Amino acid sequence: MSYRLSYYLLVLLVMGTILFTALYVETRTPWSLVALGINSLLLLVLLIFFFRRIVMPLHILDSGMNLLRSQDFSSRLATVGQNDADNLVAIFNEMIEQLRKERLQVREANSLLDLLINASPMGVIILDLDHNIKSVNPASLSLLGIDPETEILGKKLQEAERLFTLTLSDIPQGSSITAQPSGSAILRCSHLTFQNQGFKQPFFLIESLTDEVRKAEKEAYSKVIRMIAHEVNNTTAGLTSTLQSLHDILQEEPDKADLVEVLDSCNHRSRQMSRFITQFADVVRIPQPQFATSDINLLLKRCALFMEHQFSENRIALHLELSPEPLNTSFDDGLIEQVILNILKNSMESIGTDGNITLSSSLSPAPEIVITDDGPGISKELSDKIFNPFFSTKPNGQGIGLLFIMEVLDRHHFTYSLRTEEDGKTRFRIRIKTV
Repeated sequence: MSYRLSYYLLVLLVMGTILFTALYVETRTPWSLVALGINSLLLLVLLIFFFRRIVMPLHILDSGMNLLRSQDFSSRLATVGQNDADNLVAIFNEMIEQLRKERLQVREANSLLDLLINASPMGVIILDLDHNIKSVNPASLSLLGIDPETEILGKKLQEAERLFTLTLSDIPQGSSITAQPSGSAILRCSHLTFQNQGFKQPFFLIESLTDEVRKAEKEAYSKVIRMIAHEVNNTTAGLTSTLQSLHDILQEEPDKADLVEVLDSCNHRSRQMSRFITQFADVVRIPQPQFATSDINLLLKRCALFMEHQFSENRIALHLELSPEPLNTSFDDGLIEQVILNILKNSMESIGTDGNITLSSSLSPAPEIVITDDGPGISKELSDKIFNPFFSTKPNGQGIGLLFIMEVLDRHHFTYSLRTEEDGKTRFRIRIKTV
């Protein structure tokens, strides 16, 4: 029972008592009636006094509690002209105003944080206390290779990981790992927590290290290659000249035929070494792309036509599956053409004979070029190393072709991956940017 209802019951009881007494003393002396009237008036004054001092403040408190319960921080309590109640109203209104300001500050801070997370190039995945995915920013979807249309919010982390290119749940809390889940991307993933309402809430940070690592690798091997090329070419130039002079002198003497043959062999080997080193030096001297906007499907058709004869000699069927819509993008025609030809040639060498290669392009779910072959595939161990500088799966390969491909695609800011997928087919995917 509320204080206000109790007070009203008390008023009814008092008024009833007065009425009963008035009826009882109706036949008594006039002085009794006067005394009864004065007593009733005093009771009425006391009831009004106690209403203002007790019931009204309690009513104000009840109204304030309702405002707090409904989290209405914009409304205020009105003064009632009673000092104690008005002091209570003033304190309550100050408290509500402070809560309103703090709530506004928290909302503004959360709004800024949401904007920063969504605009950040670093992936952020926030889980709730039950390890369901609560929030994922666009960078996470891009780094993990997830289609933006895919719905993963509310799913268990282990369930959603089927769509990821790496397993986040294996990372211990408070630890970081560096992984190369697929393609050329190198990611650093951290499993951290933050305090939320007294509980530790987990989240993951995913940072791309690809550009930094590739830049450091290139600076390292470029310096070594230039130094080796300089020393070897200078040496072989003098050696070749000397060998050629000896060859010309000894060639006129019939009894020196064996020695002339040895000199020819040495001269040939010297030129081969110079050519070998020059191939490495050419990788670090790739010209800057000359960008022009056009339909890249036209280039793919031209590449398919150029490779058609070589494929037919090896009994390899080439399937061309291009998007009906133009894939207009900005690229260097000569460099990208060489990239596509190198990839097609690698697919052909992987198959050997009797196989299929598909050159396709599409606009959805994202603009990309895909070269697919049904060769023996790439193992998980080799897949992790495939984009390391000068790595090759060929017995006598130097990895120069793949290094050239990486360098050109990186300069175009195209993302790419190479792996054997669940259907057993190997796909080289190039994600392009249409204009």
